[in-house]
Amino acid sequence: MTREASQLAWPVIGHEWAVRLLAQTLRHGRLSHAYLFVGPPGVGKTTLARALAQAMLCSQEDPASRPCGACRACQLVRQDRHPDVRLVAPPGPDRALSIEQIRELQREASLSPMEGRSKVFIVRELDRATPQAANALLKTLEEPPPHVTLLLTAVQREALLPTVVSRCQVLALRPLSIAVVEEALRERWEVAPEQAALLARLSGGCLGVAVAALEDEDVGARRQQAIERMMHALEADRVTRLELAEQLSQEPEAVREIVSLWLGWWRDVMLIQSGCDDRIVNIDQRDVLQRAARYWAHERVREIVQGLRDTLEYMEANVNTRLALETLLLSLPYAPSRQA
Repeated sequence: MTREASQLAWPVIGHEWAVRLLAQTLRHGRLSHAYLFVGPPGVGKTTLARALAQAMLCSQEDPASRPCGACRACQLVRQDRHPDVRLVAPPGPDRALSIEQIRELQREASLSPMEGRSKVFIVRELDRATPQAANALLKTLEEPPPHVTLLLTAVQREALLPTVVSRCQVLALRPLSIAVVEEALRERWEVAPEQAALLARLSGGCLGVAVAALEDEDVGARRQQAIERMMHALEADRVTRLELAEQLSQEPEAVREIVSLWLGWWRDVMLIQSGCDDRIVNIDQRDVLQRAARYWAHERVREIVQGLRDTLEYMEANVNTRLALETLLLSLPYAPSRQA
């Protein structure tokens, strides 16, 4: 198998530079004891980590031929069933990576590999670890067993201990082009062209986000409801807007997604006003977006976009959600039909 064919065998869509780097490092026997993959949710961090685990444990003798994707080891890693590969992740969307999980990792790391050349631990969302868990993992990074490789992922590099980052080789993954995501959805997931185009844009170039939306039967309904709520707010008086703020504040798991969808909608309005129609996300809303772009002044739309960004930042900083939503909704303009 040629070097180029081996790289194509990596089960990773996009991120060619990272695949080339890791394949070359593996080929020359210079793998680090720890890698940190950083990037936005759904960008492919865990996929790349799992592919590296396949390449490390593949039964092919020639490193340039790994991963082959067909041997028993490659198949077991792909199925998350290899005895020498362990995936460690926060136990839930609102729960942190715990020190108990790291201690269990350390216990397993002290044991010899059962089948492969080494043991591989994929630790997801390390930026959601408790301080105690992060400090415990640091000890393993400082004195790793010779047969252990740690593959860490994080969304926010700045949320990690600098000492943790300094002991890893860092690979920062960026979103893929919309065209690459759209093509992958059409060809690998057999998605209809119109749906693939919309999902690719809504994903922001993060294939994992697009695939998750494809598998979530309710995502389309939630998006439509979010847009309808915004349209209702534009038509509503101040009292109704305050009632909507209270209602949304009682939906903590959904409110960030809703405000993010609103932000994407208004950003599209701004793009149309700037002559960048081909870059809009909500392509199924094009007619409504164009009417909004004609009606509201560009400066007013920019203020709305900034207000939505500020609201998301306030919610991330745990500012009173209801207060942030009230401020946002009261700042929105009134629809033309209401002003008429």
